[in-house]
Amino acid sequence: MQLLIKGTNIQITPAINDYIEKKIGGLRKYLQRLDGPAVMLRVEVGRTTAHHRKGEIFRAEANLAVSGRLIRAEEENDDLYTAIDLMHDGLKREIVSFKEKTIAKRLRPARK
Repeated sequence: MQLLIKGTNIQITPAINDYIEKKIGGLRKYLQRLDGPAVMLRVEVGRTTAHHRKGEIFRAEANLAVSGRLIRAEEENDDLYTAIDLMHDGLKREIVSFKEKTIAKRLRPARK
């Protein structure tokens, strides 16, 4: 799986980069059968805008291209690391749902 990390309106520090790689590394076990050079995960983190009066709002977005489909997760929070955690949970939920649907499609004809 290829991982691309992009920062919007913030500087990607090594700490942020390592944290994202650690969180996304846990998702590799869900993509074992699908893993290959064609699997591309793009993660974008950043500040949404600079006009908020009460602090900064951070956004974490992940786009996973697998088997001709796009699996997305996007979260916003006032803490960057919390936004990354929530995005990770949403992406995990979407991957599990995608895998369950593909397994059900293969088993559906056998049940008949």
